[in-house]
Amino acid sequence: MTERIHCFGCGVAIQTENKEELGYAPASSLEKETIICQRCFRLKHYNEVQDVSLTDDDFLKILNEIGRSDSLIVKIVDIFDFNGSWLPGLHRFTGKNKVLLIGNKVDLLPKSVNKQKVINWMKKEAKDLGLRPADVFLVSAQKGQSIKEVLEAIEYHREGKDVYVVGCTNVGKSTFINSVLKEVSGEENIITTSHFPGTTLDIIEIPLSDGKALVDTPGIINHHQMAHFVDKRDLKVITPKKEIKSKVFQLNEGQTLFFGGLARFDFTSGDRHSFVCYFSNELDIHRTKTENADALYQKHAGEMLTPPKRDEMEHFPKLIKHEFTIKEPKTDIVFSGLGWITVNEPNIKVSVYVPQGVHAMIRKSLI
Repeated sequence: MTERIHCFGCGVAIQTENKEELGYAPASSLEKETIICQRCFRLKHYNEVQDVSLTDDDFLKILNEIGRSDSLIVKIVDIFDFNGSWLPGLHRFTGKNKVLLIGNKVDLLPKSVNKQKVINWMKKEAKDLGLRPADVFLVSAQKGQSIKEVLEAIEYHREGKDVYVVGCTNVGKSTFINSVLKEVSGEENIITTSHFPGTTLDIIEIPLSDGKALVDTPGIINHHQMAHFVDKRDLKVITPKKEIKSKVFQLNEGQTLFFGGLARFDFTSGDRHSFVCYFSNELDIHRTKTENADALYQKHAGEMLTPPKRDEMEHFPKLIKHEFTIKEPKTDIVFSGLGWITVNEPNIKVSVYVPQGVHAMIRKSLI
């Protein structure tokens, strides 16, 4: 029985027969010291992504394995898309294992934000969602911020056990592990990373000094995130790369905001109000009267209102209306995977339109 070779980038078993199947690498590459599959090679050098054939059941099997293990679980969420990147029901898979909760991409939040307040907010949200983490941290895996502190916490909480890193696609999990590896070994970019959903294909084990392992698991696909509804070109527009600059709109009742052609917000009733928008700096926000909004969308979606582009409109899901009454001060109206609007004063009614299948919700304000 020959030993299987695994891709150093994504963990998938290497095969040299079928170019269309997962794990393909040309036979000539097997002589190299570090072997990566063609998918990782193309991702690394050309930022091209190929679709993955793993199913939700494959991911569930991996989660079940983690539940049966005696380990520390490190759960990564994207702080810019906290609710969209939350793994619902993870607490059912954790068994008796401790969980560290890490909010990644803290560098995207405005610098004026009080980090401790965000951590307290995360603790409360996690508890409301059924998870009681042993500790909570904010990091920027991309910039290496607070990685050392998290490593110390992992070492302390793992008590000599294996560590499983879990998260949904796009939260920066592999970037986090690369930062950890760099901190420990000085090596850079060992695992394939990209801003496309579903990059890590199989479990990747990184040996720790005491014979245990740090295990990177595939990103779990949350189907209600905006990333799954847009073209790969548009992901660059809606995924923030640097600190988001909030935009404030003073709206009267009967006014509407469009976020490209991806989402819409109607101020349906209440006194004149300030709405603070936290979205990618690249995304255009367009204001109009609600009475004109339907006609504007029909005429300009895919042109003035982009993304999506005109050629994607025929496959783009219909926008579905969700109505909310804001009763509490300091409330966020969340568009899963796109951003949020903060409302500081209560007693107003709003409507939110998002593509069918994408979540919209309200929460206590993050900022």
